[in-house]
Amino acid sequence: MAKKGRYSGIGGQAVLEGIMMKNKEKYAVAVRRPDGGISVEVDNHRGILYGNKLKEIPFIRGIFNFIDSLVLGMKCLNFSASFYDEEPGAEEGHSMEEEHSMEEGHSGQKPKNEAGEKLVSALVTCFAVVLALGIFVVLPYYLTSLLKSSLRNQSLMAIIEGVMRILIFILYIWGISLMKDIRRLYRYHGAEHKCINCIERGRPLTTANVMRSSRLHKRCGTSFIFFVFLVSIVLFFFIRVENPVARVAIRIALMPVVAGISYEIIRLAGRSDNLFIQILSAPGMAIQRMTTKEPDETMVEVAIAAVEAVFDWKQYLRDNFGYETEDLETGEG
Repeated sequence: MAKKGRYSGIGGQAVLEGIMMKNKEKYAVAVRRPDGGISVEVDNHRGILYGNKLKEIPFIRGIFNFIDSLVLGMKCLNFSASFYDEEPGAEEGHSMEEEHSMEEGHSGQKPKNEAGEKLVSALVTCFAVVLALGIFVVLPYYLTSLLKSSLRNQSLMAIIEGVMRILIFILYIWGISLMKDIRRLYRYHGAEHKCINCIERGRPLTTANVMRSSRLHKRCGTSFIFFVFLVSIVLFFFIRVENPVARVAIRIALMPVVAGISYEIIRLAGRSDNLFIQILSAPGMAIQRMTTKEPDETMVEVAIAAVEAVFDWKQYLRDNFGYETEDLETGEG
């Protein structure tokens, strides 16, 4: 009989040939090196306004958590990419099976200008945000405005704009999935979800158990983005400003509010299995079938390494599912 899911508090992200897993302030990035071994970097990420009461206020905390996720995600992507920026053979001398957990960096890496890296990462993150606003906020509004002469109902126009935004998002996901590297990224994304589902469903974190777990998860970033689009339809529905520039400006200005509301919805979804939440999560889960693919066992091994670096899953299973030590040693579940 399948066990009812229990919230674990861990989350993650797929990176180039690897996985990032985060538990509270602690995170780990596990990467499959070109030589076949696995390198793991463990560090703390406290984010902006760490310890500030603003980060505990509902609907406001989601804005800061979203920004923190973007910053940490870019940092982890840069770390994983660094393994593949080096000349062939640079990693020679590493054992094929060795796994390292390093607080300051991974072996074999050349010292880099940390300040310069942070500046480049900030610029890239800002550019990505501006590009996303252009594609998913401004473009749908512009395309919908072309129908203004034939559709004079503002409420209907707002709904069409929202549907257009979702369609553009789906086309975007499909388009980038044609790239070989993105397809592999989607497989690592699937491995990340499978690991979290494995332990949240009360199974010991073994390769076999992870492989038979679901690759879909309600707390996924894909579902978060869908909720952003859904909430934006409702909020933008009530905007009644005639000036086109002002309407676009208001939409952009409201995006932090949309993100804050969406964060609370997905936070609730990750902690509840009731029917209403399942129905609300269904569209986002369906889109996840595009952004996650089935991983192979080598990808799952990387995901497990990332989880074990930041999360005591054995203690979690003892506390939440009543496991005995001998059950965990045999991998029964």
